[in-house]
Amino acid sequence: MGVEGKTVLITGASRGIGEAAAREFAGAGSKVVLAARGRASIDRIASEIGPSALACQCDVSRYADLEAAVSAAEAAFGPVDVLINNAGAVEPVAHLARSDPEAWGRVIDINLKGVYYGMRAVLPGMISRGGGTILTISSGAAHGPVEAWSHYCASKAGAAMLTRMVDKENRADGIRAIGLSPGTVATEMQREIKKSGINPVSQLDWSAHIPPEWPAKTLVWMCSEAADDWIGEEISLREESIRRAVGLIA
Repeated sequence: MGVEGKTVLITGASRGIGEAAAREFAGAGSKVVLAARGRASIDRIASEIGPSALACQCDVSRYADLEAAVSAAEAAFGPVDVLINNAGAVEPVAHLARSDPEAWGRVIDINLKGVYYGMRAVLPGMISRGGGTILTISSGAAHGPVEAWSHYCASKAGAAMLTRMVDKENRADGIRAIGLSPGTVATEMQREIKKSGINPVSQLDWSAHIPPEWPAKTLVWMCSEAADDWIGEEISLREESIRRAVGLIA
């Protein structure tokens, strides 16, 4: 479908993959809506991108906020063509038996319910218009347990299933739902993980992480027909063949 002229709503757009994606999509000719809790950050990023960007303060754990973001996008740029479910949290890292139930639930609210809320907010409009793309940031943690990440693993596994559910229910309506498992990325989340000192991921050297621009470029590529073989599935950026197809490596 390509992304030039398309309206793209990106959650968690105040930093990391979300910020990089906003810049990448804008550079490819999209109109981008940056949704995040950090108002100052998204205002700055949108200002740097220019008139093709809109900052929209949004807490993905509240459905009303996602509805408002979709309405703001439509008012500024037209219907949302692409949703990037990127907002995510991993703090506090803790063993399940000692975890704080409220904090544990907050991660579920962001990583799982936030993905559902985003999908729910855009799907009716996409279906009525005959199509749209929903891309969700997944993780290897969706498919295997990682010590002290029970909240993150459970929420990412649920989000991966939501991608499959949208595909099962709405592929015939023209909806392209795909997950992206980027591997470890050099973002603030990785700094939080490293501080915990728990599990092998926290022990990785910073040089092992890929730059956020890699998943951002991959997300743009996923909006093209080149990614159609993965509709309803998950793309892993750990695979050299994918990195080569996106143009990240020779």
